Amino acid sequence: MCLVLLSAAGPAAGAVSASATGSDAADAGVAGAGPAGAGARVGGEPRPPTTAGEARTAAYLDSIHDDPGLLQRFFSRLPKGGDLHNHLFGAVRTEYLIELAGEDGLCVDTVTLTAVVPPCGGGSRPAADARTDRDFREAILRAWSMQDFPPDRLGHDHFFATFDKFGLVAARHPGKVLAEVADSVAAQHQLYLETMVNPASDEAARLAEQVGWDPDLAALHARLVADGGLDRVVADARAQTDASDAEFRAAARCGTGRPRPGCRLTVRFVYQAFRGGSPESVFAQLALGMRLAERDPRFVAVNLVQPEDGESALRDYSLQMRMVDFLRTVYPKAHVTLHAGELWRGLVKPEDLRFHIPEAVDVAGAERIGHGVDLRFEDDWQRTATVMADRQVAVEVPFTSNAQILGVRGAEHPFDTYRAFRVPVVLATDDPGVSRIDISHEYRYAAETYGLTYPELKDLARASLQYAFLPGRSLWRGNPTRDGYRPVSVCAGQLPDGDADADGNSNGNSRPRPPGAECRRLIAGSPKAAVQWRQEAAFAGFEGSGHPVHPAR
Repeated sequence: MCLVLLSAAGPAAGAVSASATGSDAADAGVAGAGPAGAGARVGGEPRPPTTAGEARTAAYLDSIHDDPGLLQRFFSRLPKGGDLHNHLFGAVRTEYLIELAGEDGLCVDTVTLTAVVPPCGGGSRPAADARTDRDFREAILRAWSMQDFPPDRLGHDHFFATFDKFGLVAARHPGKVLAEVADSVAAQHQLYLETMVNPASDEAARLAEQVGWDPDLAALHARLVADGGLDRVVADARAQTDASDAEFRAAARCGTGRPRPGCRLTVRFVYQAFRGGSPESVFAQLALGMRLAERDPRFVAVNLVQPEDGESALRDYSLQMRMVDFLRTVYPKAHVTLHAGELWRGLVKPEDLRFHIPEAVDVAGAERIGHGVDLRFEDDWQRTATVMADRQVAVEVPFTSNAQILGVRGAEHPFDTYRAFRVPVVLATDDPGVSRIDISHEYRYAAETYGLTYPELKDLARASLQYAFLPGRSLWRGNPTRDGYRPVSVCAGQLPDGDADADGNSNGNSRPRPPGAECRRLIAGSPKAAVQWRQEAAFAGFEGSGHPVHPAR
């Protein structure tokens, strides 16, 4: 498939030893909430393996829990579905950004280490000097990422400051950046990426400035679309995306005899609006993103970005939720995922910890939320968690980002709480280039910190596709987080299993094991079901790869 850029007495079997299992959900009195399901642990009991391949792989994972090298290999090879919370410019390797800056003849301010346009001199030097000056290169690496940042210090300010330092570089080559990111995602055995971008955001801001603010959101929207104003910005955004697409395909060599791995990745875009701007600018960018999601199949959703604790973000938070609520009535086909609850004690006043997640869910109608870390400080948070579970509002969890920005890790993180309430959880990277991690790191962290078994890790990967914004029917029936991952009736009993290879073939037998006609029609007609089927085939290959039991065990 080509890149769719259009255009209790110890760990359970298969669990990695937990270094900080702390069941905060049990402490909150919610350990038995709701019916048992394959996607969440109830009363401390993990989901048992349901196939011989799962049992074999779970036993292998248990046998290597004290071997870092084998664990790294296991988590690297583990099929991990998709990444649903990913900022394109923050996802690319910092080393590649330094390389691009040098190729473009850009300069680096010697005080702030910010990339600037040439000519160099008078306080800046060529970025190309980083090729030969190791100290200069290391200084840029530290300024443009969390490289060598002291783990005992809160990284909030440094993390967010990196984007202004390297932003010029990434903005000049979004297609090349995507090619690098797509390769890295594919190398992590993922099949799908939703990444956040913002083409024509400057044009949207200029239109908003011309129109001005109007608290009547319907009237404000009418002024944006008057005389084709917003449509011209949409056209600009699509043209910029076309150019990025062409640059991507050239860099990735798609359609040639030597395509890079990223050409096989399915990609969709989430339009990111900057919550720190003026109300009219935020509204215009949200309208642009949602209009794009309805008119261009490359775009699927809208999100709000920038620090949630910023002055204007805090002041206008409720207003921005009402903006999204209104725009959903105008653009009902556009999906919504929102950064909400990326806050913690000491970062904001106590009153600002009380309402962000419920307003994102109840007012804005978010289908997913990003981070959701401050859940247990929110008013009536148990009700919010219950509503999220009932509506299958997933929470996107980037563990490393939460630790670096907020200092939240281990038992303080509400990961176990969400799972106890049957809220869908998907693991994500956020800004892996800035954080210096990959998705394998996040899965391993989850396993080691929360004592997850292999079947639970598998269901987390399945969730990352189930709650993706890809169109089409799902391969799974009902609410899989609550009831378990059971295939729809037309595909029941036909999934690849652990005795098949990654293409769905029996081990030692070249004959394929294709699904039946009705199941094939579902897969052919649904982009979501198609990528889910590919993941099940990948799991079959992974589980059938003959994991040996660790000799020391």
